[in-house]
Amino acid sequence: MKYLSTRDASLRYDAAEAIVMGLSREGGLLTPETFPVLTREMLEAMLPETYQQRAVKIMKLFLEDFSEEELREFAGKAYAFGEKFDTEAVAPVCHVTRGTEVLELWHGPTCAFKDMALQMLPYLLTASLRKTGEEKTACILVATSGDTGKAALEGFRDVDRTKILVFYPRDGVSEIQKLQMVTQQGGNVGVCAVEGNFDDAQTGVKEIFSDEVLRKELGDRGYFLSSANSINWGRILPQVVYYISAYCDLIRGGRISMGDEINFCVPTGNFGDILAGYFAKTMGLPVKKLICASNANNVLTDFIETGVYDRNRPFYTTASPSMDILISSNLERLLYLLSGSDAEVRGYMESLNKTGRYEITGELKGKIQAQFAAGWCGDDDAADTIARVFGTEGYLMDTHTAVAYTVLENYRRETGDDTLCVVLSTASPYKFCASVLEAMGTKELLPGTEIIGQLEEKTRTTAPAPLKDLAGRQVRFTETVNPGAMTDVVKGFLA
Repeated sequence: MKYLSTRDASLRYDAAEAIVMGLSREGGLLTPETFPVLTREMLEAMLPETYQQRAVKIMKLFLEDFSEEELREFAGKAYAFGEKFDTEAVAPVCHVTRGTEVLELWHGPTCAFKDMALQMLPYLLTASLRKTGEEKTACILVATSGDTGKAALEGFRDVDRTKILVFYPRDGVSEIQKLQMVTQQGGNVGVCAVEGNFDDAQTGVKEIFSDEVLRKELGDRGYFLSSANSINWGRILPQVVYYISAYCDLIRGGRISMGDEINFCVPTGNFGDILAGYFAKTMGLPVKKLICASNANNVLTDFIETGVYDRNRPFYTTASPSMDILISSNLERLLYLLSGSDAEVRGYMESLNKTGRYEITGELKGKIQAQFAAGWCGDDDAADTIARVFGTEGYLMDTHTAVAYTVLENYRRETGDDTLCVVLSTASPYKFCASVLEAMGTKELLPGTEIIGQLEEKTRTTAPAPLKDLAGRQVRFTETVNPGAMTDVVKGFLA
C-alpha cells in the first residue's frame, strides 16, 4: 500500500517512509492510496480476541512492510495491562443509559485518548527508521492543546535515536495538563510554553517543518524533523483500531447484533479522532453517522453545516481546552479522499493560508453531510451535563466528553435518530478537576494537586494513579516564548 500527499498525489511512499516523514515536504498530509475491506468474517474472528490482537490484525492491513511478529511485539508492549494501562480491556465500552455507550480511551499512562496512539507510535517510528535506513536522530516536534504533549513525551521518553520537543499554549491548558508536561522525566525531552493559543503553536511547528534552510542545518548536525501530532499517519492508524474494537465489544456484550449500524459522537478539534472513525467506516464498519462535537470554537460545526471553513472568528479559551482549535489540520485528509483531487485541496489550503477561509463545492459538501453530522455546546451546557449525568446515572465525565454527550442529546432531539451511539470519552475527569468540581457546585477549590483528592471525596471515585503521583514532582521546564522564536528554541534544544 502506498501513501500519497494530499497536495501532490504524484508523491508516493511506503508506510515506513510515511511514518518517518510525518508531513510531506510540501506541507501535504500523507494518506492511504486505498482502504482495505473489513469483512463480516474478519469482524467475527475478532469478537473473542483481546484489544492487542485486534490491533495487530487491523494495522497489518495498512502496514505491508511490517511483519505480524513485529506488530504483535509492539501491541503487547504498547497496551500492556499493569505496566501501561490500568484495565485489561485497554479501551472499555461502558453502558451509561439506554442507547448510549461511552468508549473510555483514557486508561493509559497519561489518562487521555492520545495514549492509544502515542504508546504505539514510538515502536512504529523506530522500526521505520531501520526499514528506511535512516541514520539520523529523529527530532519530534509537537504542538499540543493539552493531551498530545504529555502523551508524546511519555511515549518517546528515553527512546533511542529520538529527541522530542513539545510546544503548548501558555494559558490554554488545564493546570493538571501543564503539570504533567513541565515535570516530565527523561533525558531526550523538552517542553516550552508559547504566548498565544494552540493554533499559534501549531502554525509555528508547521512553518518549522517547511523551513528548508533549517532542515539542512539540522541535517548537517545529524537530525531530521518528524511529528507526533495527528498529521503523522502513525498517529492516526492506531486510532482506527478502537472504533472497530468497540463495535466488537458491543456485539460480545449483547448490545447489538452483527451488521447493526451504530453512531459515534466524537469531541474533536483537530479532526484526527473523528477522521479515524471515518476511516473505519470507509473500510466497512457499520457506522450510520459520525457526529462531530465542538465547543464554542465551533469552526468544524459551521463547516459541516455550510461548506465554508472560516477561521476568522473570535478564539475562546474554554473548559475543554483540547478542543480550543480553529485550524483543524486533519480535515485536509477528508477533503482529499472525498474530492479525489490534490489540486482542489491545494487550492483550499492556499486560500486558508492567505485569507483564513475557503468554501468547498456543493458536491463535496453533500458528500461530507452524508457521512457527518455536527453540533456544538458552550461551557455552561457541558457543566450541566456533567452534574446531571453523574446525579442520575452515577457516571463521571470530563469536560470534553460532556461536550460530546450534550451534542448527542441535541442531535437526537433535532433528528429523532435513536440509533445506539457510542460517545468517545477522551480524557479522565481528573485531568480537569477544577471544571468538574465547579460543574458539581463546589465553590472553593483546593490548590495544586490537592484538588485531585477534593474531587475524589466529592464523587467517591478514585483518581488514576499517574495523576495522583504528580504531587511533589519537580518542575523541569519553565521557558515561554513568542511564536516567532520557536525556531530558536528548536536550535537550542538540538545544540
